[in-house]
Amino acid sequence: MQRPTTESELGDFVATHPLDPEDGAITAATRAMASSMKGKMRGIEAREPFDAMMERVPPRDDVTFEADTVGGIPGLWVHPAHRRSGEAILHLHAGWFNLGTAKAFRHLVGHIAARAGASAFIPDYRLAPEHLFPAAVDDVLASYRGLEERGVHRIAVTGDSAGGNLALVLAARVSADAIPAKSALVGVAALSPVTDLTLSGETYVTRADAEPYFTLPQVADLVHAYLGSADPKLPLASPLHAQLSGLPPVRIHVGDDEVLLDDSRRYVERAIAAGTDARLDVWMGMPHGFAGSIGTLKASAQALDAIGAFLAEKLRADAGPHSAR
Repeated sequence: MQRPTTESELGDFVATHPLDPEDGAITAATRAMASSMKGKMRGIEAREPFDAMMERVPPRDDVTFEADTVGGIPGLWVHPAHRRSGEAILHLHAGWFNLGTAKAFRHLVGHIAARAGASAFIPDYRLAPEHLFPAAVDDVLASYRGLEERGVHRIAVTGDSAGGNLALVLAARVSADAIPAKSALVGVAALSPVTDLTLSGETYVTRADAEPYFTLPQVADLVHAYLGSADPKLPLASPLHAQLSGLPPVRIHVGDDEVLLDDSRRYVERAIAAGTDARLDVWMGMPHGFAGSIGTLKASAQALDAIGAFLAEKLRADAGPHSAR
C-alpha cells in the first residue's frame, strides 16, 4: 500500500477539526452498537436495511420533494423553501455502487439544499451487480446533461462515499469535454469519497480498528460487484487516477476514523499539485457517514454548514439576475 499523505504535508489546504467531548461519547456508543454488524453489509440483501438507516436522518420542515426524470434518469428533486432559479445541485448518493436510492437520501440532501439555497436533484443511477461499471458513471453524466438542457445555468455536484466517487469522476469528465458547455460546473463537495478502487490506501490498515462499519474484504467484494473485470485504475472508476487539472473548486470532508481517510488525503494532494482549488476538512474521531447524524453530533451540523456555505458562494458568484423563488 502507498504511504499515506499527512495533514502536515498538505499544509494550508487542510483543516483539522478537534473532537468535541460530547461528540466523542456519542461516537463511542455508536461504535459499540455497530460492532456486531461490522463488515456484514454486502450484496443486494443489504439494500433494505441501508435505506432504512438513511431514512433515519432527521427531516427538515422547509423542503419539499418532487419525483422527476432528468436526462432520462429517474430521481427526486429536493426543493428548499428559499431558492433561486437557474441554479441546481446534482447529488449522487452513497452505497458502494450497490445500495441506496434517491428517496432514502432525500432528508440528508434536504439539509444540504436548504443550506445552499438551491434545489437538488438526486438521480437513481443504476446499481451493481445488475448493472456493471460504467452504467452508474454514464447515468450521472446523463443527469448532468439533462440539467443543462433544462436551462440550469450553474450546477454544483455533491456526493457522499461512492456518490463522492461519482461526483469527482463527473467533474473530471465534464471539465475535459471538448463540447462547448451550456452550463457552468461551479464546484464539487464530497463527503468521504471513494477515490481509489485499487483499495491501496494505507488507512484501510491503520484505521481498521477505529472504523465502525467497513472491513477491507467487505469493500473488496462490493467494488468487484461494481467493476466486474474492469481495471480499477481507469479514470472513470477511480478519480484519484483522473486528470485533476482544470477542475472547478473541490471541497472534501472526511472523518479521521474512516478507512477512507487516505482516499480523501491523496486526492486533495494530487488535485492541489495539478493546480486545482481543493481543500480538505478532517473531523477527528468521526466515523463514516457522520454528516447524517444531524441533531446528534455537533460535527455533523458544522460540516454541512461549511458545505452549504461553499455551495451557496459558488452557485451565486457572478450568477446574474436569476429570479428568487
